[in-house]
Amino acid sequence: MVFTGANLGLTLVATVLVVYFAPTAAGPGIPEIKAYLNGIDTPNMFGFTTMMVKIVGSIGAVAAGLDLGKEGPLVHIGSCIASLLGQGGPDNHRIKWRWLRYFNNDRDRRDLITCGSASGVCAAFRSPVGGVLFALEEVATWWRSALLWRTFFSTAVVVVVLRAFIEICNSGKCGLFGSGGLIMFDVSHVEVRYHAADIIPVTLIGVFGGILGSLYNHLLHKVLRLYNLINQKGKIHKVLLSLGVSLFTSVCLFGLPFLAECKPCDPSIDEICPTNGRSGNFKQFNCPNGYYNDLSTLLLTTNDDAVRNIFSSNTPNEFGMVSLWIFFGLYCILGLITFGIATPSGLFLPIILMGSAYGRMLGTAMGSYTNIDQGLYAVLGAASLMAGSMRMTVSLCVIFLELTNNLLLLPITMFVLLIAKTVGDSFNLSIYEIILHLKGLPFLEANPEPWMRNLTVGELNDAKPPVVTLNGVEKVANIVDVLRNTTHNAFPVLDGADQNTGTELHGLILRAHLVKVLKKRWFLNEKRRTEEWEVREKFTPVELAEREDNFDDVAITSSEMQLYVDLHPLTNTTPYTVVQSMSVAKALVLFRSVGLRHLLVVPKIQASGMSPVIGILTRQDLRAYNILQAFPHLDKHKSGKAR
Repeated sequence: MVFTGANLGLTLVATVLVVYFAPTAAGPGIPEIKAYLNGIDTPNMFGFTTMMVKIVGSIGAVAAGLDLGKEGPLVHIGSCIASLLGQGGPDNHRIKWRWLRYFNNDRDRRDLITCGSASGVCAAFRSPVGGVLFALEEVATWWRSALLWRTFFSTAVVVVVLRAFIEICNSGKCGLFGSGGLIMFDVSHVEVRYHAADIIPVTLIGVFGGILGSLYNHLLHKVLRLYNLINQKGKIHKVLLSLGVSLFTSVCLFGLPFLAECKPCDPSIDEICPTNGRSGNFKQFNCPNGYYNDLSTLLLTTNDDAVRNIFSSNTPNEFGMVSLWIFFGLYCILGLITFGIATPSGLFLPIILMGSAYGRMLGTAMGSYTNIDQGLYAVLGAASLMAGSMRMTVSLCVIFLELTNNLLLLPITMFVLLIAKTVGDSFNLSIYEIILHLKGLPFLEANPEPWMRNLTVGELNDAKPPVVTLNGVEKVANIVDVLRNTTHNAFPVLDGADQNTGTELHGLILRAHLVKVLKKRWFLNEKRRTEEWEVREKFTPVELAEREDNFDDVAITSSEMQLYVDLHPLTNTTPYTVVQSMSVAKALVLFRSVGLRHLLVVPKIQASGMSPVIGILTRQDLRAYNILQAFPHLDKHKSGKAR
């Protein structure tokens, strides 16, 4: 009762904070970071409240014994810190130092958040190079050479600070923080020997990892869709769902060790056996003196210690096969039902636990057939399941190399990762891409679908409503009408007496700039073009860089409606344009590689009386799913990815 009550209390704190104060703090946050770096701005994703709830909530959720890790939340926390530093603090208490304005642009903010995500991975796994490669391989969409050394510098600072705190805490005054040094799961002392015959079991681990990883992704997709239905019923249902999962987890963690047999302590080992404290292996649990319960040793400990136990080498009889099967089955179930509740949660450690369990079981089953230690099989199993679920290779390889500190494992780890990723890719998407689709985030993939070559942007534009344009010198009433009746974020600006016979496409103006004009009351009594000094007198570059598009609090009088606004000085006169005959595949490559928000479609031949712009494409228009809704005949054999 004490064990379950403590876990319920910690879960309740974490869930209430997330549900009532910062809903964006739920989950790992990595899919949202990936979406932001792809060009999608999720509201309140990197705010101060979200960061604090993420910190406290992840502490509560991990301490409650739930099957989730702190690695994903640490990546999100690192990105929040980077974003807050770049903008000078929270929105309500922002520092107005002049030098901070140099970071008040989209590119530098993306770079800062990329460095923050790399630092989070480094702090979670104590893996500086792995953090840099994780940012490169998984989260970043646009990568520049300057970003490489910036992320490397960030992770180097993390390692130095972490090492300094570990040295301070080695005196024992910091609890368990200082144990383990910088290598979390050190297996460097194990002699790695493998021969040609070991290729078969290593290949099996890779194949099993790919199959189990894709199966886990498929089942987790179903569970998350079910949780979405439950969460839609209200906040109290989110809290009850989290408490229900916590109750089930506590009952299993405390009840299942009674099914395991007691094993005698090995007098040749140096560690204390049995133990009942907060740390240490060989938990006595319900066994007599001189005996330990191998299943409670794995379950009634921290997740990090559980991984160390399974990775332990030269211990062929420390954990029985029945206990490993129970552990593997339990964490498969907990991994499916825990991720998706309203708490900060990471996927790395639960997948490592599942993978290491089946890897050690395979190593035990191989017996004398193989020369590789069971603990090293557990490392390979964990790597294969992560590659089969997350579909990462290079960053995972370096992270496991830095985690285990054994360079001799590198060749077979690379082999296992490649096999697992290849097998997993043949079944479904990676887990983060599945979450992106469930959240409805319009993520643009790197490669267009093959059928996109058979569709032109002109045909795609014909399936959309007519484009809304503005004149170079426009009436205030028309601007108010456009802002009130549309949600578009940019409008083409035409020069000419009549829009239907406009002779020139002057450029593109943002919605935020139109709102800024109305708030500043920059109106003209007559229809004329303004001078440059008039614009500089009214607006500063810093003001125009701010994203102010809230039109609701702008009050325009009836007399002001009849005035005019010169849009020429605020218009981007060099927008990206494509001819209507270009294929959607080429347009998508251009849109994603340049990092655009809007792409204007111009006619191939401009006849008399024809507008110089016939449409405007956005991210939503170029998504495969949305295109197939308008043109279902394009893909007769729809792939699972398109669906």
